[in-house]
Amino acid sequence: MNIILDRHVVVIGGGNAGLCAAIEASERGRNVTLIEASPKEMRGGNSKYTRDLRYAHLDDQYTSGEYSKPELLDDLRKVSGDGFDEKVAGIVIDLSEKIPEWMSHHGVVFKREIRGTLNLNRTNVFFLGGGKALIDAYYKQIEKLGVRIMYDTQVVSVDISDNRIVGIGISGNGNGRTIAGDEFIFASGGFEANREWLSEFWGDAAGNIKVRGSRFNTGLPLKALLRAGAIPCGQERAGHMVAVDARSPDYDGGIVTRIDAIPWGIVVNSVGERFYDEGEDIWPKRYAIWGRLIAEQQNQIAYVITDSKTIGKYMPTAYPPIQARDLVEAAQLLGIDSRKLIETVNAFNSGIEKAGEDLFNWTNAQVSPRKSHWAIPIDTPPFLIYPVRPGLTFTYQGVAIDSTCKIRTSDGIIENGFAAGEIASGNILRSGYLAGFGLTIGTVLGRISGGWNGD
Repeated sequence: MNIILDRHVVVIGGGNAGLCAAIEASERGRNVTLIEASPKEMRGGNSKYTRDLRYAHLDDQYTSGEYSKPELLDDLRKVSGDGFDEKVAGIVIDLSEKIPEWMSHHGVVFKREIRGTLNLNRTNVFFLGGGKALIDAYYKQIEKLGVRIMYDTQVVSVDISDNRIVGIGISGNGNGRTIAGDEFIFASGGFEANREWLSEFWGDAAGNIKVRGSRFNTGLPLKALLRAGAIPCGQERAGHMVAVDARSPDYDGGIVTRIDAIPWGIVVNSVGERFYDEGEDIWPKRYAIWGRLIAEQQNQIAYVITDSKTIGKYMPTAYPPIQARDLVEAAQLLGIDSRKLIETVNAFNSGIEKAGEDLFNWTNAQVSPRKSHWAIPIDTPPFLIYPVRPGLTFTYQGVAIDSTCKIRTSDGIIENGFAAGEIASGNILRSGYLAGFGLTIGTVLGRISGGWNGD
């Protein structure tokens, strides 16, 4: 059975990028169909778990100060390194200053920063009600605009002829169909929920990775595009991966599963050894390195150890910390050799150099790896412990695009095929992450795919 819909845009993916594309295209007079893999109650992809947006701006009503375009580009370079598409990244950064007003016009309500995020109040703006409220506001918009929504529907194939998509194969409710249209916008996320695909790059470790985002981000549309000749872009093992509580669900844990206590303590692996500088410039530029670091440890498990002095210093956690009266009990609870854990903690405590009252300036260069900031002695029971695993938000490998978001192939570009959001994030993000920047990428590229020219 074929469905032929003339003069219309087909959007694949019902998260932020796809919704922005659908709104933009519909407001420009196009007939839009949105295809969403999840059921209605789980719609929104990873976007429903977001809470803030990073954007370039002068001093404005939403933030506490100026955040220039050159500074944002410099921050991106610090976390991602060289090798990203400078032109695409430049467009996202340049146009980012225009999106808060557009978002507000389309029902998104902003608020001041939340507790524990004061260091973001200059660069980022927060949504009242978080990402779920943002998603709901956009769905209200597309429903008013008459966008047709197809839930529980997966894209399984892409048919390309003469550099144009002539149809896509979909599967839903036990039926296979083909949809033809004028333009196709792929905003279907990464493949983080596809364990089989992850294992191609991570091996057995893939089974111990927690997926913070949507269980429906299996990467089937991405795989279909790659089979059809789209050029892959981004590192295979790269992604937005942070430390999350090991007790979190395997999927859909969201932002509340993240552990922000790392700078205030030490992190040891399953044999009681530290393996990285916990006090590196972790927030907002470097916090996303910890997921990958933990993924490289034995059994992909580690433990954040703090003490009672740190209570209230970091964001509240979804699960309470494991408490121990002393390090011997802590080691027993974690299954670590107590002598090794005591040796690690004592070595850390003895090498701390205190510089004034500002804890940020306390360091420890006597241990390896050193701790460059917040080197606070762990000596005041009860000891608080968080078991952590790698928490993957989204993968960076996707498809290459040009400056108009058209998908690149070895023959040039797909004239009527666009990509936006996480499926195109590898053009900009090569490693690491900037808090709130994923939503920026999705919003700008989604709107461009829908017809926005930046005006």
